[in-house]
Amino acid sequence: MRLFGFLILFMTSTSGQLLFAQEANFSFPKAEETLATLANKVVNDSLLEDRLAAYEEFETSLLATLKQPASFNYPFEAIQSVSIQQAPDSTFRIFTWQLFVDNDTYKYGGLIQKNDESGSIYPLVDDSENIESYDLEYETLGPEEWYGALYYNIFAFDSVATKYLLFGYDGFEFFRKRKVAEILSFDEDGAPVFGAPLFSKEIEGYPPSSKNRLYLEYDASIAVRLNYDEKLNIIIHDHLIQMRGQYKGQGMVNVPDGSYEGYYFADGLWKYKEKIFNLVSEEPPREADKEDDPTKEKLDIFGKKRRSKND
Repeated sequence: MRLFGFLILFMTSTSGQLLFAQEANFSFPKAEETLATLANKVVNDSLLEDRLAAYEEFETSLLATLKQPASFNYPFEAIQSVSIQQAPDSTFRIFTWQLFVDNDTYKYGGLIQKNDESGSIYPLVDDSENIESYDLEYETLGPEEWYGALYYNIFAFDSVATKYLLFGYDGFEFFRKRKVAEILSFDEDGAPVFGAPLFSKEIEGYPPSSKNRLYLEYDASIAVRLNYDEKLNIIIHDHLIQMRGQYKGQGMVNVPDGSYEGYYFADGLWKYKEKIFNLVSEEPPREADKEDDPTKEKLDIFGKKRRSKND
């Protein structure tokens, strides 16, 4: 459920912190410290009113910071609760963050920063409350009608022009979570466009279909995979089946059955493949977890280095 109308009450923060990016003695490390404090408050403050105020102040402060010269090259590594995904060709990067409102309400914020002479910045407005589930896979959305998500991966591909696959997480509801894969492109004016009819599905006995994005809705108590596998060169995700939820009032939920399906790229389209793995094993196949390999650096869902308890 997305009930955001009341959030407008918290959009008038007048803290002096909002002006730090305009100071003559501007410093990226100092600005990053302020942003990290605000981002932490968005996630961890116990009071909704304070989380909402920090959410709005963070977006305003980040926008002011990104307007500074050479800001694209600053990594903002200290802002741990914000996902920063940079395009493989370094033409832009996208910031996304999440606000927990209540058990069934999440709000997402985002900005796209272009790496061009104008330094264009596009704020993303979470319009999820106005996007019905049955329309989600077919909508083409602009930055002011964005389906809010916390992006955890980005992949570039060529289909007439360079486009990008974005993979994101949506907290959605208490009992149900979502993961989304969608295509990002830019129009002739350079503005971002979310969604393109490049997910093609052809199954014998059914008419061909195409979608603008993929989404998986699943039981909140389990983990579900939806990502691009560089070794297999394929979008891979769990095959979900319905079963009755284990909690009262939960109803029917989607859970993995141990098999995988996905999409491979050919002829400018992402084409559906019903079965990814043909081997049968007692446990479903998966990528090696970085936690299982002590020689690999431990990263969080955003690809950032995890901090130890002593940091």
